[in-house]
Amino acid sequence: MFVNDCLSVNDQGHLTIGGCDTLKLAEEFGTPLYVLDETTIRNTCRAYVNSFKKYYGGNGMPLYASKVLSCKELCRIANEENLGLDVVSGGEIYTAVQAGFPMEKVHFHGNNKTADEIRYALDVNIGKFVVDNLYELELLNRICEEKNKTANISFRIKPGVDAHTHNFIRTGQIDSKFGFALETGEAFEAVKKALTYDNVCLKELHCHIGSQIFDIDPFVTAAEIMLDFMGKIKDELGVVISELNLGGGFGIMYTKEDEPVPYEEYMEKVSVAVKAKAAEHNLPVPYIYIEPGRSVVGEAGITLYTVGGKKEIPDVRTYVSIDGGMTDNVRYALYQSAYTVVNADKADKEPDEIVTVAGKCCESGDLIQEHTKVASVEVGDTLAVLSTGAYNYSMASNYNRIPRPAMVMVKDGEARVIIKRESYEDLVKNDI
Repeated sequence: MFVNDCLSVNDQGHLTIGGCDTLKLAEEFGTPLYVLDETTIRNTCRAYVNSFKKYYGGNGMPLYASKVLSCKELCRIANEENLGLDVVSGGEIYTAVQAGFPMEKVHFHGNNKTADEIRYALDVNIGKFVVDNLYELELLNRICEEKNKTANISFRIKPGVDAHTHNFIRTGQIDSKFGFALETGEAFEAVKKALTYDNVCLKELHCHIGSQIFDIDPFVTAAEIMLDFMGKIKDELGVVISELNLGGGFGIMYTKEDEPVPYEEYMEKVSVAVKAKAAEHNLPVPYIYIEPGRSVVGEAGITLYTVGGKKEIPDVRTYVSIDGGMTDNVRYALYQSAYTVVNADKADKEPDEIVTVAGKCCESGDLIQEHTKVASVEVGDTLAVLSTGAYNYSMASNYNRIPRPAMVMVKDGEARVIIKRESYEDLVKNDI
């Protein structure tokens, strides 16, 4: 019935998540409210870990891409479920440190790491730096020399695979702010340069072809291209790189029109390609990393809102105004992301009214969905927007000086706060 398996309808006709009545959650914790289902998150983590055991003999590890939702509790869960961590800023590193996450399992990404971030990452003994450009390589080596340290590094490579148009142009995709290009020889020259530096150790190659991908073939093609490059490095430089990070980008269900590929099916087909290419180049099968983020938490999350107004414009549209908006979910305003909206009070009713869900910000573009079908809405109803676990809280802002919502984790009918609701005092604490 729903795009999320953790959702159901109780005897009162109310939407439930993780066995909790969403109307009661809204009453107890207030709205807007982010809600995550712990069981769904842990089951997804375990599915990835088990797939590594099945298809790589345990020779690999999923890394939770924390940019989709970085908080202490998610770091703790990732560690408990035997995932590593992919971070992209000093703030995400700090969050992981505060959560007690083992730093040797952390990969540090980013196309413009600052000197301060690099020093901090070295101080906490980050596991691996994913180097994006030659300037960063030189800067990292210099800071390591100052600190008398050696950093394990990976290179982010642009494999030339267009995952969104399914046009597998091996010489394309050069126009990206991320990574080293293969087709210009830039990537190969970077490898040669890294081998001359005393304070970095090249352990891994990395690629990432996009996000919200519903096709396996682009991942297979990218893996083959990366193994070919590893073969070239072995043949021409005599160096065997033993680790390969194939990134993430696995799609999830936002609406019933989305058809994500089962993760195990992806893992199986890519592992076949990796093993075949390794054999072709007389390479050992590399230790494999992937970076699922959206797929770990996206479908496990919903956002609850209270309807505060309804405005019918004849022959135009009906606006339903909620107590949140682009400050807690900016994705529709940015790129018209599709979501499923449910009237949580009438989750047992068929959608029968077409509405535009409008936020409370002083901004005409502050919309959550346009012309979406829901069960008849009244002022005071609770609306649930589904599949908001990824890129909602992490992209939230204080525009119009609106405090960011709380987040609760639910499991087996129980709920606990994992991120407090911001107060007005929080908004001014850095003002002078």
